[in-house]
Amino acid sequence: MTRATAAQSHAQVTRCWSHLDALESEAVHIFREVAGELENPVLLFSGGKDSIVMLHLALKAFAPAQVPFPLLHVDTGHNFPEVLAYRDRTVARYGLRLLVADVQGYIDRGVLRERPDGTRNPLQTLPLTEAIRRHGFDAVFGGARRDEEKARAKERVFSLRDEFSQWDPRRQRPELWQLYNGRHAPGEHVRVFPLSNWTELDVWQYVQRERIELPEIYFAHQREVFRRSGMWLTAGDWGGPTASEAVEKRLVRYRTVGDMSCTGAVDSDAATVEQVITEIAATRLTERGATRADDKLSEAAMEDRKREGYF
Repeated sequence: MTRATAAQSHAQVTRCWSHLDALESEAVHIFREVAGELENPVLLFSGGKDSIVMLHLALKAFAPAQVPFPLLHVDTGHNFPEVLAYRDRTVARYGLRLLVADVQGYIDRGVLRERPDGTRNPLQTLPLTEAIRRHGFDAVFGGARRDEEKARAKERVFSLRDEFSQWDPRRQRPELWQLYNGRHAPGEHVRVFPLSNWTELDVWQYVQRERIELPEIYFAHQREVFRRSGMWLTAGDWGGPTASEAVEKRLVRYRTVGDMSCTGAVDSDAATVEQVITEIAATRLTERGATRADDKLSEAAMEDRKREGYF
C-alpha cells in the first residue's frame, strides 16, 4: 500500500467514525475493564431506556459469550406493568440471571414505612445496599448520565462507595486518559456508569441506529392521568388521585421511567423513534427535570440520596 493510499484509507475510516461509535467504544471498554479488574459485578436493570441501552452494550462487549454477571432490579411495587413485562421478556430472551430486591417485602416486615406522598423511589436505597452487601458485589453498573441532573454531573465513571454504600464527592478519583481505578477496601465497592458521557439524544439516536426495542410507554399513547405538582401522573393503588384530582384521558408518553408515583408523562404525539428524536432535539428541559417529582423535593434531593447509597 502506498503512502497516498494509506492516507486515503485513514481519511475514509475517520469520516465514517461517528460520535455514537465513540460512545459505544468507550462503554464497551468500560464493561471489559470492570470484568477484567473486579471479581463480582452486577448490572442494574429496570426495563427503562438507559438500562436497556446499557444491557445492549454489555451484550456487545462480551459476544458471542454470555454476559458474565447477573442483573439486579430494585422493584418498588409501583412500577409500570409494561416495563416489568419488558424486563421479564428480555431476561428470558437472553437467558440472563435476574435478582430482584423487593421494596414491598421491607414494608411488610416493618423495616421501611410508606411515605405520606405515596412515592417509594426514596425507599429503594436500603434494598439496593443490602442486596449489594448480601451478594458481595464489588462493582455495580448503573445507567446514570451526567446530563440528567447536577449531582450526577459530579460523578466519575468509576465512583467509589464506602462500606455503607455512601458516596463522598471528595473521594472522587481522577480519570485521565480513560484510566479507571477500581481499587477498594474490603466492604467497599464501585458504582460504574458506562453511559456517563451520553445525552438523552445520544441514547435515542443509538436506539434508532441499533433498532433496540423499548417498552411502549416511551411512545405516544392514550392514558388516564391526573395533574399533580405540574405533572401528569398515572392513577394507581399507590395513592393517586385524591378526590380533588380529576382523571382525564390524554395523548402522552414517558421520557424517563421510575416509580408511577413520581414519574410524570409529557403531552406528546411522538409515536416513532424518529419523532421522539425530533421532539428531544427541540426541548430545553432534561427528562428528570421535567418529569421526576422525587428530584423536586429540594435543590439537593438527588445528591442527598446519592450520599445515602442511591444512584
